[in-house]
Amino acid sequence: MDLREWLEAPGEPEPLVVETSGSSGEPKRVRLSRRAVLASVAATERRLGGSGPWVLKLPPSYVAGVQVVVRSLVAGHEPWTGDGWPTDEGWFTSLVPTQLLRMLDDTAPGGDLDALRRAHTVLLGGGPVDPALRARAAEAGVRVVATYGSAETSGGCVYDGLPLDGVAVTIDADGRIRIGGPTLFSGYEGEPELTTRSLVDGWFVTADAGRFDDDGRLQVLGRVDDVVVSGGVNVPGPAVAARLRAHPLVSAAEVVGVPDDEWGNRLVAFVVGLVGEAEARAWVAAAHPRSWAPRQVVVLDAIPLLPNGKPDLVSLKAQA
Repeated sequence: MDLREWLEAPGEPEPLVVETSGSSGEPKRVRLSRRAVLASVAATERRLGGSGPWVLKLPPSYVAGVQVVVRSLVAGHEPWTGDGWPTDEGWFTSLVPTQLLRMLDDTAPGGDLDALRRAHTVLLGGGPVDPALRARAAEAGVRVVATYGSAETSGGCVYDGLPLDGVAVTIDADGRIRIGGPTLFSGYEGEPELTTRSLVDGWFVTADAGRFDDDGRLQVLGRVDDVVVSGGVNVPGPAVAARLRAHPLVSAAEVVGVPDDEWGNRLVAFVVGLVGEAEARAWVAAAHPRSWAPRQVVVLDAIPLLPNGKPDLVSLKAQA
């Protein structure tokens, strides 16, 4: 059954099964009811202030790609699945930060940047969104909305830090994000114990740490297990990676922790750019405690990516 048949099936069809990306471990098979998926579609339309055709630039096997197809079909349009872009205006698309970064660089007449300027909205998710990237897109005339969510929440459910209508977000005492509302998944296929641990009293217990800023917007600090205990110090890997990306000679960076006999865990930075280990350490220490500076810096030609555009952290840990 394809997505159109699933949407038009009488009654409540069997849940859609979508795999997680597996960016930090084994992928999980997530069961999504049609009610949950359509609740997400309706809330997205209300938040963005419109609907229309969607352009598919992500794999349709992952939840972000599924939602691009479903949103387009619900709006009465076939999703754009070909090469290039529509020539008209007012369409929508979803991208990951790496895609947007590369598309902003395509400034040739009729190139990616010209196309993105014709979009109504570009949803940006699948990983941390650097403020510099948002600013660059805005300066170029591209409307970007940063999303946070997962397959378990039918895709993005927090837009620019604010939950969609009907979605509830809270922070546990240990800083872990919990999400409630009509977009939640039904459980993990064939994993009842994991389902019980993840769905608690109507809340999805995420693996992410977060906090609310002074404006009440959610700030995602990274995965709970992204905190690397090195030399007895808790080091938030995503914060270190974000600092490295702000270096003028670095175009991409990711940080992982690996076991180390001396430090317990060693913080390893993978960077794309012309920066050495001493300079990278000094750059991090200028903004954060010296203990947060990576113990090892590996220069790559490119950060390895999964098919959905997320960084392949498992591969990076293997390299480290």
